[in-house]
Amino acid sequence: MRTSLTRTAPRWVVAAAWAVPVLVLGQFAMLAVVPVVGLLVASLRDARLRALRGWVAALAAAYAVPLVLWAVGPDRAPSLSKDMDPALAGLIVAAAAAVIVALHVRRACPVVGAA
Repeated sequence: MRTSLTRTAPRWVVAAAWAVPVLVLGQFAMLAVVPVVGLLVASLRDARLRALRGWVAALAAAYAVPLVLWAVGPDRAPSLSKDMDPALAGLIVAAAAAVIVALHVRRACPVVGAA
């Protein structure tokens, strides 16, 4: 028998999803790698988060682009936040917002076939 608790995401996943845009907008973009990787691993390992895999993969790809550009750039800034283009920061925040919306919509919708 499934209850609503077995269908919800763990709290740390919700907190990690909210942490990504806060860290990027707060100029701590390098630290945002921790929640992004955590979300990616959780979506691949936890069956309850299977529906979020596409959204989390889009977030990880959006975060990877400025990270790679910063890492391979010849004249890189001392921090990822200072080197990141504002459009890429906006893309990361938008992808994180999509993950947050998907998490909350998924939590509100019942699982089809649940008793």
